[in-house]
Amino acid sequence: MLNIVRHIVLMAILLSGTVAAQESGFGVGVILGEPTGLSCKFWTGNRTAIDGAAAWSFADESALHLHADYLFHNFDLCELEKGKLPLYFGLGGRFKLEEDSKIGVRIPIGGAYIVEGAPLDIFLEIVPVLNLVPGTEFELNGAIGIRYFFP
Repeated sequence: MLNIVRHIVLMAILLSGTVAAQESGFGVGVILGEPTGLSCKFWTGNRTAIDGAAAWSFADESALHLHADYLFHNFDLCELEKGKLPLYFGLGGRFKLEEDSKIGVRIPIGGAYIVEGAPLDIFLEIVPVLNLVPGTEFELNGAIGIRYFFP
């Protein structure tokens, strides 16, 4: 998995000569942690986005994990000399395919470093999950990731 991240970073550096950091458009990358897999993000406005993942969960029983979240970003809390660091929160849903499949509500909280001069963001998030099916149960997910944004 680390090789994939290295290749994405190298590709972004090579392609970043004429592309500015993105706070718009569509990005694809990897998410590592709970869950681990493919991540995507689509900006719907200058402060809102939809993100999602098709990933693998290693908690309890290994299982396919699918989620989508609607995110609100605050660009004003952390000002940096280079790049941007919006903090975000949101609301979404998760489907976890295992022996007793789970459907739950996600409340992601995180930050995304938008790299200056490159079409990349690097994110870190903590996500409380309230499973509703097959029964009510609380879980905590957390992950880091990187995404390449297409111009």
